[in-house]
Amino acid sequence: MSGFDAVVNFGRKATRRLQSAHKPLVRLMRQRARAQEHHGFREAADELDRAIARVASGRAPIIVGPWLAEVGYEVLYWIPFLRWFQDAHGVHRDRLVVVSRGGMETAYGELAGTYVDLFDLASPAELAARNAERRSLAEGGGQKQSGVSRYDEELIAAVQTRLGVGHSVNLHPSMMFGLFRHVWYGNLPFDVLWRHTRYAKAERPSSAAASAALDRVSLPSEFIAVKVYGGPALGTSETTKRAVADVVKRAASVAPVVLLETELGVDEHRDFELEALPGVISARSWMTPRTNLAVQIALIARSRFFLGTCGGLAWMAPFLGVPTVALYDADRLIAPHLFVSRLAGTRVNAADFTTIDLRALDRIAP
Repeated sequence: MSGFDAVVNFGRKATRRLQSAHKPLVRLMRQRARAQEHHGFREAADELDRAIARVASGRAPIIVGPWLAEVGYEVLYWIPFLRWFQDAHGVHRDRLVVVSRGGMETAYGELAGTYVDLFDLASPAELAARNAERRSLAEGGGQKQSGVSRYDEELIAAVQTRLGVGHSVNLHPSMMFGLFRHVWYGNLPFDVLWRHTRYAKAERPSSAAASAALDRVSLPSEFIAVKVYGGPALGTSETTKRAVADVVKRAASVAPVVLLETELGVDEHRDFELEALPGVISARSWMTPRTNLAVQIALIARSRFFLGTCGGLAWMAPFLGVPTVALYDADRLIAPHLFVSRLAGTRVNAADFTTIDLRALDRIAP
């Protein structure tokens, strides 16, 4: 080896050693940055806890909502969060004014001292347009409620006027989303979620409007409730549509299927077209905008089992004591919610919750 080659080799070894010595320092810096970031998440959660406690203090009416996001988040997180809020802060139900839509008072049960339905304040078209505007301006098109929008403020003012309430405080969904967002993203432990929720099996829902609607129709003595729609968990490709149709056909061979389709157009979810399948009955005409969710929940509660898209009312059905089969073909966005649903259901001995990944059916198809 020449002297020149020796010098070159020595230089390369020295460079590698310097680079190797640099790696632990980089790792340490990254670890410290991550720890600081997590500290910030915990501080933000603590501040939200203090804000929630301030809402609970005093005697003013508490407007709970308005709920403008997906029904899945409402039944899996918001209602259990409200149970915790009442228990943790000793808030009497008479102070609570729950604001949701579609007859959801049936899902809140004894939690709601007073209930105001958004469809008593706005038409479906107006609600859909204003909510779409809210999502576009404040949520990047998403469904969640990260803050109090202008439309939220208008609805709160309308509720105050409707009830003749001069002064009230607001328990807004953004408080819950703020607490749980970093749990879903993996930045905070799930203990944060469990400490701010109380899950419970629900009593059979009681809704005079839903009962009146169902008393006017010829409902099979035994049936399977089905609601399948496209969304983050279930695509709308032709392959998926065929797989869904096959599953619903198998269900209809067991018992008549009552299809919980609505076509209200208040969000981006669209029901699959399954009415033409044999053994399937559409419940569309049994509902109005004001009663649609109340009727759907009542039908689920009376059904042999519930079959639907993984999300939405599928999260609620097991807590009503109804065995549930949930369909999906993409689980990246629903993975944390699947975990919460399964564990919460196990803790309170809810009915069976079974999932079918349609991708598996496609792989083993002949």
